[in-house]
Amino acid sequence: MKTFLATTGSGISRATYVPGGNGLVEEVLKGYRVTCLASDPYNPGRVYAGTHTSGVLISTDQGQSWQPRGLPGQLITAIAVSPLIPGRIVAGIKPSGIFLSSDFGDHWEEIPSFRSIFSRRFWFSPAEKPFTAYVQGIALSPSDPNVIVVGVEAGAVVRSTDGGKTWQDHRKGALRDCHSITFHASNGNWVYEAGGTGAGTAISRDGGNSW
Repeated sequence: MKTFLATTGSGISRATYVPGGNGLVEEVLKGYRVTCLASDPYNPGRVYAGTHTSGVLISTDQGQSWQPRGLPGQLITAIAVSPLIPGRIVAGIKPSGIFLSSDFGDHWEEIPSFRSIFSRRFWFSPAEKPFTAYVQGIALSPSDPNVIVVGVEAGAVVRSTDGGKTWQDHRKGALRDCHSITFHASNGNWVYEAGGTGAGTAISRDGGNSW
């Protein structure tokens, strides 16, 4: 059986398909403003959801049922699960901030260095008042557990090579209006970014250092 999950703005649409059988589409988490989803590479049945006001939620049965998993009250705007370190999850919030969990979401700790990035003072989102910038995408390297690339809406694509202890400011050539960002599934050199307002795409061939 294959399961597909998608955010709807007021919950999650869950579709299941059995080869040779009938498919089923159902709505789960009705009433929750789900903003992002991420599955666990080590356990495909484990899925994390970021929400508008209810923090992070977790499902261990492919999205059928959900429980709170920390950061209540935070507006979660991006979430990523490490493909290299079991239990490591990185969540982005609005206003722009990064939280890290090393135990499958049981405990979270903010990465304070992210708030000290120099260009942060210029970040803003023109889409809605009060024009507060937020983390729009998080990309975790499939080959180096210490490399994190983060896209901000709108303002920068920044990079850490030491697990978030320090950050390189906006990377040359990357799109400042980041809408999504991801590593290649197995090649840690390749990173892909999509931008908004007709900005197009950007590609990095050196792990997000240059674009």
